[in-house]
Amino acid sequence: MVMPAAAHAGEAVLYGPAPAWALRSTLPDPAMQAADAPVLLLYDSQQRIEGDTLYTYLDTASRAATPELLSQLATLSLMWLPDKGDVTIHELSIQRAGERIDLLAKGQKFTVLRREETMEQRELTGLLTATMPVEGLRIGDVLRLSYSTSTRDPALGGHVQNVVPVPVEPVRLAAGRMRLSWADAAQPRWKTLADTIAVKPPKAGANAVEIALPAAKLAEMPPDAPVRFRPLPLFELSTFDSWQQVSRVMAPLYATDGLIVPGSPLAGEVAAIMKADSTAVGRAGRALRLVQDQVRYLAVLMNGGNYTPQAPARTWELRYGDCKAKSLLLLAMLRAMGIEAEAVLASSQLGDRVADRLPSAAAFDHVLVRAVIDGRTMWLDGTRTGSRLPDIWDTPALRTVLPLRAAGAELMPVVLHNDARPLIDVSIDADETASVDLPDVMAISASFRGDIAGKLALANQLTAKQRLDGARAALGPFIGEAQLSDVAFRYDDASGTTTISARAAATTPWRMTDRRMRRGVTKLLDTIDFAPDRGRPAWAVIPVAVDGPIAMRWRMRVRLPEAGRDMTLEGDRSLSGHAAGYDFQRTVDLAGGVLTIEERIDQTGKEIAAAEVAKERDALAGIQARSPKLVAPADTRRRWEIAGADPAGATQVKALEEVFAKAIAADPDEVTGYTSRANFRRGIGNRAGAIADYSKALALAPTVDVYLARAWLHESGKAMDAALADAEAARKLDPSSVDANVGLAGLKAEAGDLAGALALLNEREAVGGEARALYRRARADVLGKYGDPKQAVEILDTAIAEKPGSPSLLNARCWVKGTRSIMLDTAIKDCTTAVELSEVSAAALDSRALVWFRLARYDDALRDLDAALAEAPGQAASLFMRGIVLARLNRLDDSKKDLALARRLYPRIDEDYARYGLKP
Repeated sequence: MVMPAAAHAGEAVLYGPAPAWALRSTLPDPAMQAADAPVLLLYDSQQRIEGDTLYTYLDTASRAATPELLSQLATLSLMWLPDKGDVTIHELSIQRAGERIDLLAKGQKFTVLRREETMEQRELTGLLTATMPVEGLRIGDVLRLSYSTSTRDPALGGHVQNVVPVPVEPVRLAAGRMRLSWADAAQPRWKTLADTIAVKPPKAGANAVEIALPAAKLAEMPPDAPVRFRPLPLFELSTFDSWQQVSRVMAPLYATDGLIVPGSPLAGEVAAIMKADSTAVGRAGRALRLVQDQVRYLAVLMNGGNYTPQAPARTWELRYGDCKAKSLLLLAMLRAMGIEAEAVLASSQLGDRVADRLPSAAAFDHVLVRAVIDGRTMWLDGTRTGSRLPDIWDTPALRTVLPLRAAGAELMPVVLHNDARPLIDVSIDADETASVDLPDVMAISASFRGDIAGKLALANQLTAKQRLDGARAALGPFIGEAQLSDVAFRYDDASGTTTISARAAATTPWRMTDRRMRRGVTKLLDTIDFAPDRGRPAWAVIPVAVDGPIAMRWRMRVRLPEAGRDMTLEGDRSLSGHAAGYDFQRTVDLAGGVLTIEERIDQTGKEIAAAEVAKERDALAGIQARSPKLVAPADTRRRWEIAGADPAGATQVKALEEVFAKAIAADPDEVTGYTSRANFRRGIGNRAGAIADYSKALALAPTVDVYLARAWLHESGKAMDAALADAEAARKLDPSSVDANVGLAGLKAEAGDLAGALALLNEREAVGGEARALYRRARADVLGKYGDPKQAVEILDTAIAEKPGSPSLLNARCWVKGTRSIMLDTAIKDCTTAVELSEVSAAALDSRALVWFRLARYDDALRDLDAALAEAPGQAASLFMRGIVLARLNRLDDSKKDLALARRLYPRIDEDYARYGLKP
């Protein structure tokens, strides 16, 4: 294919011979190329400096090896800026089986169009486009195109500059080179931005350098290396001799004398600002806000506009401009108000690399204003949005800038400091008053400033569904998966912020750890990931780049269940310090049943020396390890204790129902609204409500998981026909699903069809594969519960022989022996081994307790059941069995309490245990 290149020309495409300075390349013989040879047979890029003009010659040859490549090559396009120079086509030919077909001689010409390709990026480039459909091109042909351009930019004061991409491996070329030559009077400098790109120095008496293409592959760098360490496939040239010279040449473009005419509209704006505010800082802030808010961004690159800014009066009249126009307007206003200010050039992406580059204006792609008030520097960027007076001293992450001064200036570092205001400010009021197990109900408010605030403010122009999706995307990083209601976007012009507010039902943060319910209470610090890779010897001395300055603040207030009874905080409550490129502050307080947290982190933008990486990683790890955790008492209120409604003094259940109802009404076709509410209702024992929600979800988008969830509710509620129907539907949806097949087999056996259950499991087990062991285990479970327990034990014996030491298999064998009261002498050994090998031992402890009960060792049974419930308090089987044991120990009140909870969790538990002869 023809590699893209920008051509700068007049209004018409010219045709003529190649310039004398261009060396003609020999085209590799297409007939000698292997089938897998590169499709780009030739890429020859040559540049020539003569006086203040840069000439570029490009000669390419591409092979139409496939129909796709033929389609790409069949239409040629060239784009250029008509105010910079000329473009001349030298050759357009087809090489076919040793024959050269001259398409230009046949009269084929380019057609010139005018169109703006970058309007979506808010640019008016003035580009012209020339296109040509290539006539007669066939698969296997080689298309050769050579042309040259001339470029002269008066804004550069007679100097020449360019930055050219260098093809590097793994780009494949049959032949290629880049060449720079110059007339005797020119004294260019050149440089590559990658050590692996080798430049052949000029021969004695010759004014030319070359690069063989493709150049060697770039050295790999860690992704967090500073920009100055990252190799770039670029070749740059310049006739500037210093940064001071660049500064001097560009400075006249930003001279402001006479630009604001007395009595003009702009003069009126300046006067209004000076009248409204008597301070220099306030005036600078008002001028910046005027340029940001009342002049929209539009880059105007035509008619010499690439470097030359639009006049302030014209910018104010049109109410649009690019960084140059906005900066000149702002600069003129500041100087008119007596504020010391100057324009500075900057690189938006490669600021850390500027000092290592050749002096030229091409090292920069942005301009802004530097002002000095009371000896302090402020950086004012008219292309940003939402800047307000509190932000006036914030520092941009530009690293290095070049002040434009008539006397010239050297490069200037941008000394970074933390922003005054957080970019994102999140405040949450959470309701956990009913139980630690239930979803959090949150009232969330997240304020965004800067450029993102302006984009979010447009949300009110969108549909309700689009606003909801936008809120989910914006709030998700702070609250996780959640159902949202009452979503609103509000823009505040005074603060330049957009605030998203909503109510949310979010997954509970409480988790069982070491037999106690715990929740993290911090957010921002815990999300910092600092793991630089400096393992390679070549990387050992490379610092770590840190983004920023960026600040975030997180505030949360949590109303706790039972007014926070016996809850305690572990870890560091208050914290202030620095680690891994972040400054941070945190305060945590627990009082009056309310937990309050406030955090702020500032990503400093200051890189970390390689020698400090280990120390910084260790410091962060220690801080995160000591992050505070809220610990609930062992007897904290659980969801199965609240009987489906808010206990006295709690509001969480009612609030959750409200949020879910509104979230579903706002997006009735979103399945997760129904499934989330179903899971919540199932958790508090509202089975009818959960079944209704699962049914709505299945009507929208049937899934195996939802069918099986509804089947479990039907089965636990003793509606066996409905449970079987759901399990059948799940299996029909995905016949390969292990969960569907095992669930259906269990329900068949429960309904009395043991033969059908075993046939299904045998059929799936015979298929083999990774699921074979799961089906064998399921077959043992079905036989152990409904069939021949000895056969079940034999199956498990075989499985354990294949996988000795499996705690789940050992527990399964113990369970069969205990429930069916067989081989009790070996059952205890199975269970004890399973307990010892299990990371989570609640199930094995429950099984061993049953065996102890069979052996009439009630105290031992109670001890194991207490331990199991300490680890898994909601395990219905253990509650039921403990109720039976407590009755045997004549602790009847305690027995009734456990039995009631077990029946609430699983209404048909009496029937299950009666099968084994176990009754309260």
